[in-house]
Amino acid sequence: MKAKEVRKMSEAELNAKLADLKKDLFTLRMQHATNQLDNPVKISLVKKDIARVQTIIREKSLEQ
Repeated sequence: MKAKEVRKMSEAELNAKLADLKKDLFTLRMQHATNQLDNPVKISLVKKDIARVQTIIREKSLEQ
């Protein structure tokens, strides 16, 4: 996910995306703990996406 794509989203969409990413991170961590995760790099990618979304949410709240 690119930052440009995230900036085009509304606040409601950003909050929904953040919730989805957190659920994905939880499932990835559970798969990793049970040795079912094929690619552990996915965890770091989801973490970075979460940080991106949180940053954009913070920027939008400061603009108001």
